[in-house]
Amino acid sequence: MNYKVVFHLDQDDEGSALVMGLTNITNMLAAVSGEDAEIHMVANGDAIKLFKQDLAQNQVETIKTLHKQGVRFCLCNNSMKKFGFKKEQMLEQCEIVPAGIVELCRLQHEGCAYIKP
Repeated sequence: MNYKVVFHLDQDDEGSALVMGLTNITNMLAAVSGEDAEIHMVANGDAIKLFKQDLAQNQVETIKTLHKQGVRFCLCNNSMKKFGFKKEQMLEQCEIVPAGIVELCRLQHEGCAYIKP
């Protein structure tokens, strides 16, 4: 089976939403080991702050590990502009997408299950 999922973060809530999402992804990868899995985490709104280099240190190792396992971390460019953040300020494992909400729609249209940790 090919598992396709998108985790959506929109709140600046490291202690709950981000940790829960990263734990969900880690557990999912362990449960479907050896099977195809396409996993995305899309952050928009206040949640992009969680991926800023100077703020993300508590979760950076987990994010690096998951990225090496093929997990995509997508940040909304509209939110980046709103907060005045530059790509260079964010974790290098993150990619910038034009609009987080459009990325969520696109991924769901392509068959990804939507999960909101």
